[in-house]
Amino acid sequence: MVAPPPIRTDDNAFANHTMRVRVPGIIRDTIRLNPDLQPEALDRLHLLAVEIENDAPLPMLQYPAPDAADWLAAWRARDGDTWQNTDWFFAETYFYRHLIEIVDWFRLGRDPYYPKKREEYESTALWGTVRRTLDIRESDLSPEDKLIALLQSALWGNSIDLSYARAASHGASRRTDDLVIDETAHLVNHLAVAPEPGQIDVLLDNTGTELMLDLILVDALLDGWASNIILHAKQHPTFVSDATPGDVLEAFLLLRERGGREGMLGDRLSAAYQAGMLEIRPDWFWNSSHFLWKKHDLQELFGASSVVISKGDANFRRMVGDALWEPTTPFNRVLRYFPAPMAVLRTLKSDPIIGLRGDQAEVLSGIDPDWRHSGQRGMLVFDS
Repeated sequence: MVAPPPIRTDDNAFANHTMRVRVPGIIRDTIRLNPDLQPEALDRLHLLAVEIENDAPLPMLQYPAPDAADWLAAWRARDGDTWQNTDWFFAETYFYRHLIEIVDWFRLGRDPYYPKKREEYESTALWGTVRRTLDIRESDLSPEDKLIALLQSALWGNSIDLSYARAASHGASRRTDDLVIDETAHLVNHLAVAPEPGQIDVLLDNTGTELMLDLILVDALLDGWASNIILHAKQHPTFVSDATPGDVLEAFLLLRERGGREGMLGDRLSAAYQAGMLEIRPDWFWNSSHFLWKKHDLQELFGASSVVISKGDANFRRMVGDALWEPTTPFNRVLRYFPAPMAVLRTLKSDPIIGLRGDQAEVLSGIDPDWRHSGQRGMLVFDS
């Protein structure tokens, strides 16, 4: 089916607010957290914030890098657009690509968001959430009920997004009725009836609290539900807290250093990684502005997967073309291009939505006009 056009920064209030207010705020917060950057880099970051606020034309990238030709082609396709008058998904990903160029990540490997990530890892809230989730992992629940609970914990962990304080304010747990779609049991049944455990792929989103809960889920999945698991990570830091391979490996280390139950979890994950049962696979594509159906090797990557678990809002936007579909459009119509069963674990932080029932969207809008992007509600969808 033909996808609707992607959301633009000039025709969607939330997209426009993101570029006009939230993104410049992210830049200035990055400056505050990295005072030791070179003066030229700090000046360029200040200028980028001002240009985005004032709706300047989209600038061309300058630094040579492995993905430079792809970004140049995407920029030329939008020649003449401005930050607040272009495709929103492109604008956001292009902004983050500019920031990573300005801080010289390609040469120095410096993560400009690391101070913010580290602050979260040092919080009592994160480790309290980890302990409560480990309680589920080690409980006497049936394997099926335990997996259902851990999947939903991983979903709500997606609330803790360092680029979006409103979503993070809701915390990493929620009431059941905050799930606008709940197909968790269908996903677990799909895994339970498989003749034997197969490969599971996870499209990662945020590091920190979300990644820790994802790793507890991964640990449980490796206990009889999956033959092996591949974690698909961002090639470079983006969207502030999105997980890179370095973030995943640091999470293993932090768990081991913590000792106790957390240390045992870290040991199990590290052993699975060393044995090849757990793989971390970065890809430039997850940092790009392309929608998922543009990835040329989908069949090669995911064709043999028993299920692909997609975490978070940006991955969902990439999956559905960042478009305003009719809310009742079935998932299997939109995802017919995808070669494997797909599970979406997403806290709602933007307007795209599909798979709802009847007048569900209208009812939710009557209760909460911001329900699509406030981060309070979530969805766990399974498309076999």
